[in-house]
Amino acid sequence: MDVIVNGQTRTVEAGETVIGLLRAYGLEHKMVVVEIDGAIVPKETWTAAGLAPGMKIELVHFVGGG
Repeated sequence: MDVIVNGQTRTVEAGETVIGLLRAYGLEHKMVVVEIDGAIVPKETWTAAGLAPGMKIELVHFVGGG
């Protein structure tokens, strides 16, 4: 199924979760904010939060620098 991640179409397996998507991007251990269809997804729900076709997902991670 297709979802939109940070403006790009991405095909994921049916039944994929937020944590699975973060693993695919290598972000599961980073400080990340996940937004789906305009709503922030609490970190404690990432393992249970399933994805559905057409969802618009924004992944924002923080990078240190100066």
